[in-house]
Amino acid sequence: MPSIAIIGAGCSGLSAIKKILDEGQTDLVCFEKNDRLGGNWVYTAGDGHSSVCETTHIISSKKMSQFEDFPMPADYPDYPSHRQILAYFEDYARTFGLEKYIRFNTAVAKAQPTEDGRWRLTLSDGSQPIFDHLLVANGHHAVPRQPAWAEQFAGDYFHAHDYKNNRPFAGKRVLVVGAGNSGCDCAVECSRVAEQVDISVRSAQYIVPKFFMGKPTDTFAGNMQWLPKPVQNVLHTLSLRIQIGRYKDYGLPEPDFPPTKAHPTVNSELLDKIRHGKVRLRPGVERVEGQTVFFSDGSSAEYDALIAATGYKIRFPFFDQSLIDWEEATNIPLYLRVFHPELANLYFIGLIQPQGCVCPLSEAQSRLVACVITGKSRLPADWRQRAYQEGRVIERTFTPHPRHAVEAHYLPYLKTLKKAEAI
Repeated sequence: MPSIAIIGAGCSGLSAIKKILDEGQTDLVCFEKNDRLGGNWVYTAGDGHSSVCETTHIISSKKMSQFEDFPMPADYPDYPSHRQILAYFEDYARTFGLEKYIRFNTAVAKAQPTEDGRWRLTLSDGSQPIFDHLLVANGHHAVPRQPAWAEQFAGDYFHAHDYKNNRPFAGKRVLVVGAGNSGCDCAVECSRVAEQVDISVRSAQYIVPKFFMGKPTDTFAGNMQWLPKPVQNVLHTLSLRIQIGRYKDYGLPEPDFPPTKAHPTVNSELLDKIRHGKVRLRPGVERVEGQTVFFSDGSSAEYDALIAATGYKIRFPFFDQSLIDWEEATNIPLYLRVFHPELANLYFIGLIQPQGCVCPLSEAQSRLVACVITGKSRLPADWRQRAYQEGRVIERTFTPHPRHAVEAHYLPYLKTLKKAEAI
C-alpha cells in the first residue's frame, strides 16, 4: 500500500483524506500547522492564517457549496456564515473519522523530490519522513499581494487579509483599494461606522447581486450551463441589466468583456451604498504621499486608514522556488488543474479560483487522485502535453492576470473531472 501525505486540513485537505479512505488507502497522514481543522474558515480576531472577517458569509449558495456525499444542515441559510461553514467541516470530519489521520501543530518546512520519485518532507519537529505521493491542499489566500506604494502611506494601513471587523474604522476617513469580493465587503462594512468610505476601482468588473428572482444567483447561472457560452453571456448580461441597470449609472466603469471572462464580485449591498452616498467611487491609485492618495484622474484626498484588497500570491513556502514559483504566473501548467507534468506523484487539491465554491471541486479532484493512485482510473498517454496546453487555454479564456491563473468555470470543470474519473 503506497504512503500518502497531505498538506493542509482545510476543506480541500479534508476531502482528500475522505476520498483516499474511500478507496481503501489508510497509509496516509495530513499535516496541519494549526491546532484545529478548517483552514481559512477558522476565524481569529488577531493575525493568523485565516482571511475571513467577523461578518463573513460565503458568496456561493449552500446548494452549490456542499460536499456531494454530505449535505449541509437543512436549517442553514442560503448563504451560511463562516461559523456555520466551520461547524459543517468539523461535523464532516467527525462523521467520517478523519481527525485520526491529521497531525495538528505540525508544519511542513520543506518538500523535496527524492531520486527515486518519492517525496521527503522536513517537518517542524525536525523529522524527515518519505512518502510515495504528496497532495498539496494548503490554499492560496494566505500570502497577501501588497501594492508597490503600501509603505508610503502614513496612516493606518491594512491588507484585506488583516481586516477582521469594522470597529477600528469608526469615525475615520477610509479608502479601500480594489473592488473584488474582499474589497467590496470591507467597503460595505466600514461604511456602517466610518465618517466616509471611498473605494478605488481601477478596472471594470461585474458586481453581481446574491439573488435573482428570489433564488441564489449561482443556481440561476447553473441552470444555463447546457447553453452555448455566447448565449450564456447574453443572458447573464441581460439579467444584470434587469436587476441593476448599467454600471455607469453608479459611476463604475462598464465592462467591455463577457461575464464569464473574469472572476465576478458577488455583493448585494455595494451598489446600494454607492447610490446612498455611503461609499464614494475613486479611480485607480497613482501614488501615495503621507496620508494623501493621488488618483489616476488627477484628484487627491487624505485618509486616516487604507485597506488594500489587492489579492494574494500563489506561494508554497515548503517548495524551493527553483522547483515551483507561480507568484506572478498567468499560465500554470497543470493537467485538470491537479497533475504537475514534471514532478512525479505530486497533486494539487483546491488550487483553483472557481466561479462558484471550491469545496465540491476539491472533492471531485480528490476522488480522481485517489482513483489514479489505486489504478482505478488512468491518465491519458499525453497528459503532460495537455497540462501545458491547458495552461495556455486558461490564459486565453480569462483576462490575463495572476488572479485568473487558476480560474475555472464551476460546472464545466466539475463535469470534466467526473469524466476523467471514469477513464
